[in-house]
Amino acid sequence: MPSLRRTALLASAVLGGMALREKQQSLAIADPAERAQALRRKIAVATWRAPVEGRLMTRIVIDAAPVQAYVDSRRAAGAKGLTIMHVLGAAAAQAVHASPDANARVRGSRIVPFDDISVGFAVDIGQGTDLAPCKIPSADTLTPAEIANQVWAGVRQLRAGVDEGFNTTTKVAAWVPGPLMRPLMMVSSTWLGGIGKPLLGQDGNPLGSVFISNVQPLGVEEVFLAPLPFARTPVYISLGVVTDRAVVRDGKVDIVPQFTLCLTGDHRLVDGVQCAIYFDALKRLLADPEKLGG
Repeated sequence: MPSLRRTALLASAVLGGMALREKQQSLAIADPAERAQALRRKIAVATWRAPVEGRLMTRIVIDAAPVQAYVDSRRAAGAKGLTIMHVLGAAAAQAVHASPDANARVRGSRIVPFDDISVGFAVDIGQGTDLAPCKIPSADTLTPAEIANQVWAGVRQLRAGVDEGFNTTTKVAAWVPGPLMRPLMMVSSTWLGGIGKPLLGQDGNPLGSVFISNVQPLGVEEVFLAPLPFARTPVYISLGVVTDRAVVRDGKVDIVPQFTLCLTGDHRLVDGVQCAIYFDALKRLLADPEKLGG
């Protein structure tokens, strides 16, 4: 027993020293943006291995005019902060009803459905130097304006540094020694993603049923998102910048404002047919956003 106690004390001392060194190395980076980037890379190294899993990746082009007109009309009616991203979020949530089997995650060898249809958004909290997730529960029951209100409320908390969950996660990640990050991410995957319970400041299933990243501010047309294994989110969508493009319609060339959506799906949960059904529903909703309410 004394030997076991000494071993435990020695292990605690070693881990404590590693954690202290990790924190000192983080604090040694004076620039907050560089420090945030170093932390993201540390988490990324612990999160992903070499790609071996099955992914489905596809893209669709959407006419922007109906969505832009919808956004303009709702803003004129008082919907502050409403953007194309929020309209896409509402449409992405409602489109899940067309392919409900995909609203699930893998737990061990079983597929377990989510309790609701939630949508996660990647939000900029560091002027392009840092991102954080903002999840909207039951997004399929909300209008785009209601989603916008909830997203902006989350953004304000994150940017003000008062989001306790995000602060807890960041502090823990900064202290955990590099060699222990991968085991921590494996535990997070089981507890957060598989079981769906909160851990270290993060809600269960932290990215929701669908996760959306808006790359429009970067002037990028197409980006395929890399799924986060610990989140176990089945569908990821990126929203590209609106671009005027030449389109042939009825034998004539028209200049049409369009944007591209890129989808990455977990092939264990969605197949080609389900992706086609989901995207068809998504396209129909974005072609007639009035169906989204608000």
